[in-house]
Amino acid sequence: MTVHALEQLFTELTQGSFDRIGLKDPDLSPYVSALLLEFTTMDRLYRIRDAAGRPVDDVGEMLLEGDLRHRAASFERERIVRKHIGDYTLFFTGMFPEHVTALRTQARLESFVDWIEMGRESYRAVASFDLWPYAEEAPLFNKLAEHFDFLVVGLNLVRDDLARLSNERYETARSLIEQTPGEPEP
Repeated sequence: MTVHALEQLFTELTQGSFDRIGLKDPDLSPYVSALLLEFTTMDRLYRIRDAAGRPVDDVGEMLLEGDLRHRAASFERERIVRKHIGDYTLFFTGMFPEHVTALRTQARLESFVDWIEMGRESYRAVASFDLWPYAEEAPLFNKLAEHFDFLVVGLNLVRDDLARLSNERYETARSLIEQTPGEPEP
């Protein structure tokens, strides 16, 4: 499947899911469908790196990476990390909630973090960067924070739709194989 086809699929599924739950904001679906496309590559999913260059996959550690009092060297770094935390928590709570649940049982800093609240709070932090050059984006991040719970539900529906489509393709292929005449038996 090409990037264009995948982008179209994510756009249609996201818009359809958001429509089903009554989330009609024209800015949210394009953002979330672009996020799904962006996170199809591991380097983008794990783009936050520590000082040694290792990818950070623990939300608690990400918080430290984006905190000026701990590891962030600039407000720009804080914004980048907070945006990523919002995106990362939205993606996982919406598409892979069982992964988030499994992480809670591990000895990780993120075990003490409420992922949904952290995603919402991170988008609020990004929205607080409301001066140039981010002034135009700030309202979008306010909306993402305000509707975070609905976005998670919408992504849960996208996940279900993707599973259904996958099963339909399997069943179609299976029925075609079963209808194909086989070799005559000896």
